[in-house]
Amino acid sequence: MSDFDLDLFVLGAGSGGVRAARIAAGHGAKVAIAEEFRTGGTCVIRGCVPKKIMVLASRFHDAFDDAAGYGWTLSTKPQFSWPALIAAKDKEIGRLSALYRQNLERSGVTQYQSRAVLEDAHTVKLLADGKTLRAKNILIATGGHPVIPHIPGAELAISSNEAFDLKELPKRILIVGGGYIALEFACLFHRLGSEVTLIHRGEKILRGFDEDLRDELMLAMAGEGITLKMNNTVAKIEEAPKGCRKVHYISGDDDEFDVVFFATGRAPNTSGIGLDNAGVTLKENGAVKVDDKSCTNVGHIFAVGDVTDRVNLTPVAIREGHALADTLFGNNAWTPDHSLVATAVFSTPELGAIGMTEQDAREKLIPVDIYRAKFRSLKHTMTRRQERTFMKLVVESKTDKVLGVHIMGEDAGEIIQLAAVAIGMGATKKDFDRTVAVHPTAAEELVTMREKVNVPNPGGAI
Repeated sequence: MSDFDLDLFVLGAGSGGVRAARIAAGHGAKVAIAEEFRTGGTCVIRGCVPKKIMVLASRFHDAFDDAAGYGWTLSTKPQFSWPALIAAKDKEIGRLSALYRQNLERSGVTQYQSRAVLEDAHTVKLLADGKTLRAKNILIATGGHPVIPHIPGAELAISSNEAFDLKELPKRILIVGGGYIALEFACLFHRLGSEVTLIHRGEKILRGFDEDLRDELMLAMAGEGITLKMNNTVAKIEEAPKGCRKVHYISGDDDEFDVVFFATGRAPNTSGIGLDNAGVTLKENGAVKVDDKSCTNVGHIFAVGDVTDRVNLTPVAIREGHALADTLFGNNAWTPDHSLVATAVFSTPELGAIGMTEQDAREKLIPVDIYRAKFRSLKHTMTRRQERTFMKLVVESKTDKVLGVHIMGEDAGEIIQLAAVAIGMGATKKDFDRTVAVHPTAAEELVTMREKVNVPNPGGAI
C-alpha cells in the first residue's frame, strides 16, 4: 500500500457501487466512493423506488372503485393531489438516500460528494476540490441516463428524470416507447387521471418478453382506455398555445399534448470520466467492456451495473458489486449468473417473467409443451373490472423441466420471485404438479395447469 492511498476507489454511489464498497470495507479493505449527485443512484433517486411509489399511488384509483363491489360506500368522491404525492415521494427518497450514506459510514467507507475523473490507471481526481487519490483497484459504477432522440423540438420533451418532478399532473400526456419505463408510466399516469397516449415504433410492446404476455398486456391497456399507437413515432415537436406541445408523427398526422415523455432507451455514463486516460476499452454503444468477473481490459479496473450494459436491473448490479468485493478482498471468488434473472414490469396489470419464452425455445429447436391459463381472479368477480390474469409455463418435452414462467396479473412481481427459486433449482412440471395448491389464490394456477396447448414444435413434433 506504500504507493496507494486506497485498496478500492468506487466511481458512483448507486446500488452496485454502494454494495461493492460496503462489502469490500467489511473485508478490511480501505475504500472510498465518490458521487456527484445524491447517494443511491438511479434506482433510489429517480428510478425503481420512486416509480413504484407512484405506481402504488395510482392503484388506489382501482381500489376505491372496486370497494363498491364489496359493500363499501364512500361518502365523498376521493380526491387526488399530485403535489401531495410528489412531496411524500421526495420525503421517502430523502430518507433512503440518507440511509445509504449512513450504511456507508458505518461500514468505514470514505465518501466524497464530487465528480471523480481518472487521470491515469491508478489516479482519481475529485473535481470538487482538485484532490487526487491513488487506488490499487478502481470500480466504475456510474450507471446510465435516459436518452431523447435528436429530432426537431426534442428540447420540448421530458425523460423519466423530469417525470418524477412535474409541477402538476398533465391532463394529456404522450409517452414514446415500448419498454418497462414507458409502460409503467403510461399505466400510472392513466390511473392518476391523465389522458394517456402511448406511441411505439414497433408492432408490439416489450421486445424480448413472451409473445402471449405482450399481447395480453396490450389488450389490457387498451381495454382500460390507454390509446396505443403502434408502428409509429414522433417526427418533430412544436410549441403550441397555453404551453402545450404539438406533435407531428411520421405517419403524417399530428396531435397536441401537455407533456411529451420519451422513454426510448438509456445510455451508459462513461463520457468525461477519464476512461481513455486509463486505457479502458468501451463497447460501440459507450458501455464499459468487461468479462464475466466484471474486469475491464485493464486488470485492476472493474465495472458493474448499467454502465456495462449487460442485464440492466438493480438486483443484478448489486450481485455484481457483491461478487467483485468478495473476489478481490474476501477470499471468496464467485461470479453472478446472468443467464436466469427474474424480472417484473410494474404496469397495471403487472407482469412477472423468468426463464425462456416460448419463442426462445422454438428458435433454439427445443421441443416444448405449453400450458396456459387465463381467468378472472376471485377479487374481480365482485367488481365491475374485466381485468384478467394470465399465466404460462414453457416446459421442455423430453426432460419435463420448466424452462420459463410468465405471468400477468395482480402481484405478478411477488409471485415470480418465488417461481424463480424453483426454476433456478431445475424444477420439472411434475414438481409443480405435486405441489399442493394454496386456495383460493391466483398463484395456485401455476400448480394446477394440466392441459397442454396444442402448438406445433420445431420439426412438426407435438
